[in-house]
Order: sequence, then C-alpha cells, then structure tokens
Amino acid sequence: MAKPTIGFIGLGLMGSNMVQNLQNKGFKPVVMDLNKDAVAEIVARGATEAKTAKELAQASDIIMLCLTTSNVVEKVIYGEEGILAGIKEGAVVVDFGTSIPASTRRIGADLAQKGAGMIDAPLGRTPAHAKDGLLNIMASGDLAIFEKVKPVLEQQGENVFYLGALGSGHTTKLINNFIGMTTVTAMSQAFAVADRAGVDRKQLFEIMSTGPSNSPFMHFCKNYAVDGVSDLGFSINNANKDLGYFLEMVKDLGTRAQIAEGTSANLQAAVESGLGNGNVPEIFDYFLKLEQ
Repeated sequence: MAKPTIGFIGLGLMGSNMVQNLQNKGFKPVVMDLNKDAVAEIVARGATEAKTAKELAQASDIIMLCLTTSNVVEKVIYGEEGILAGIKEGAVVVDFGTSIPASTRRIGADLAQKGAGMIDAPLGRTPAHAKDGLLNIMASGDLAIFEKVKPVLEQQGENVFYLGALGSGHTTKLINNFIGMTTVTAMSQAFAVADRAGVDRKQLFEIMSTGPSNSPFMHFCKNYAVDGVSDLGFSINNANKDLGYFLEMVKDLGTRAQIAEGTSANLQAAVESGLGNGNVPEIFDYFLKLEQ
C-alpha cells in the first residue's frame, strides 16, 4: 500500500527529529518552516519544501503541526494562504503541539466543513525519543479519523493513546503539565528554602528521596539545585505558557485552580526576572534570591 503524503509544519528540535524518523521509515514529506536551515537539512534528505501552508495542504493527505502556541496554529490554519484554504477533502490535520482545547475544537469544526478531519495529539518524552519513533502520543478526535492516521502515529510513538473526543488530548497534556510544572516549582523552592535555613541541599535530597516525595521530577530539581546540571529540557517560558493555557481551560470549565494560579505567578515572575530561556528547575535561582 502506498504511503500517505505527509505535510509537516514546525521544524524545531522536536519537529525536525519527528520528520527525520519519518524519512528513515520511507516517507517523503512536504515541509515548511521559517527556519530555512532546518528546511534545507530535511530537503537534502529527500523532502519537498512548500512555500505556503495552503500549498502544503494541497499536496498532503496528513498535515502534521508541531508549533509553539495556539495563536500560531490558528494563523497557519486560517491565514489567507493557510491550511483551510488548501486542504483536500478526506485529509487530516494532526496537531502535536500543546494548544487550548477550545481553539482545537473550533478548528476541528471548521475543517469538518471542508470535509477534512482533525486529531489533537500532544506529545510526551523528548526530541531524542522523537528521532527513534518512541514518543508518547495522546491522541483524540473522531474514532474513524484516529484509526485512519493511527498507522502513521505508530511510526512516531512507542505508546499511542486514544483519549476520546477532539480536545481531550490537549486537555490531558495541560493537566499533565500542570502537575509536572507545579511539582518542579515546589521542589525547587524547597531546595531554596533549605539553603536559606542553613540546611544542606544534598542532605535534604537524600532524606526526601527515601520517602514518597521521590520522583523523576525531584531528581531533575536536585540535579540543578545540588549538582548544577540543568537537564530537564523544558524551558520556563514553555512552562509559563502551558500554565496560562491550563488556567484559560479551567476558566472555560467554570471553575478555578488556585494551586495553578500560584505556579503560574511564580513562573511568570521567573520569566520577568530574565530566566525564561532556562530549564524549569532553574527557577531555583529565582527562589534563592527572592526577598519579601
């Protein structure tokens, strides 16, 4: 059976590695990105460059997005030369980014008017996993559309979860990131408070890691706060964006998440202090210098 033509927009570290994995498995994608060096590297391996999202959509059976924000996704979909202007009947858009669920559902409805489908499929794990096709993929949308793209998703993910109605994947990812980033923020502050109190940070880790607080996130925080190694690979800027999306989603649900509000306020303060490009455990530096 012939492989579907995949269009891929968003060639950052994660996206580029995902495309390389697809190329290693015999796909010949159509790609687009503002970073021309990233495009050139992929084209040199046999891909085709599209000049606009409309052109890419016209050439593709499955359109994959690995973009930074909901606003960017909406511009790529709705622009004059966007995906909606060129998408073929029966094609499917797969959004691998972390987006606002309400936006995802709106885009899905507009694509359906064109006879096209949508799957939201945010990712877990790292760019290294992406290169080897070992991502965790949290997919949702119409079951028939999911089944249509599942064989390709399984080329990209070791674990492909189906979560139900469109938007459920992005909802799950935002909840997951709320828990993860709140944990890292709290643990980083714990190390900073220990330092202020004259308690050895390494000793604190040794005590806490023998109990139920032990977790991979604790080890990421210890690696920075104790050893000076920043290895989580997720920036404070991204965490701040995701917590903002989580709070927007919670508001849409008619409730309030006060713990998330606290996490968001601390992440925003760290960004404003100039730490946004650092990995999330580096918020320890903000807490270490924080005054009343």
